[in-house]
Amino acid sequence: MKAILSAALVFGPCGRAQAQDKADPVGTWKCEDEIGGQKRESTPTVEKDGDKFAGTMAWPDTKEAELADVTVKGGELTFSAEREVVDNKCTVEYKLKVEGDKIGGTGSVDAGGEKRDFDIAGQREKAKDK
Repeated sequence: MKAILSAALVFGPCGRAQAQDKADPVGTWKCEDEIGGQKRESTPTVEKDGDKFAGTMAWPDTKEAELADVTVKGGELTFSAEREVVDNKCTVEYKLKVEGDKIGGTGSVDAGGEKRDFDIAGQREKAKDK
């Protein structure tokens, strides 16, 4: 009995850590955030090609951008995307926790030399029948 309890104590935490690494960020996410009192929407789409992740980010008021430096570790999805509004370009960095079909965390953007952080949350879109 002590052997079983000891094994559970040793392997139990490892199993939970391993499960976190299996967070699945693949899909299209409908997200919302707010900066300076303005609510905004974004749609990151994450794909997996072999052992690497890639994707795009779409905003309603600008063209779609490729995701850069996409990583998944410990249930956390990180990436950056260059947003272009009119003639202004800025890089937005994201650090998001994937929990089932929900995603949330923070974004960060350098706006005129001032770093602005914001909270972001979203939900995975359901796959559409073809």
